[in-house]
Amino acid sequence: MTIEQTKNGTELTVALTGRLDTTTAPELETALQQSLPGITSLTFDLEGLEYISSAGLRLLLSAQKEMNRQGKMVVRGANETIREVFDITGFTDIMTLE
Repeated sequence: MTIEQTKNGTELTVALTGRLDTTTAPELETALQQSLPGITSLTFDLEGLEYISSAGLRLLLSAQKEMNRQGKMVVRGANETIREVFDITGFTDIMTLE
């Protein structure tokens, strides 16, 4: 998985490419722990994401909880397969998807 972060003041965009699973989730978790302090707007760009596992979902949920305290979070560009996972797990009800 490739993680590309773009910071603009208190706005952070995290673009993910590849697979977000138990192998790659710790890398993203570390990146978010370092980047989220002071951020009021977090955008996950999932256009290049091919697969997400339960470990990836847990990480997105954790980021959502953090951003509920300090700002807002948006998930954009999820392909049909990942959007279906979000629908089945109820993530479409708790996250802003574009």
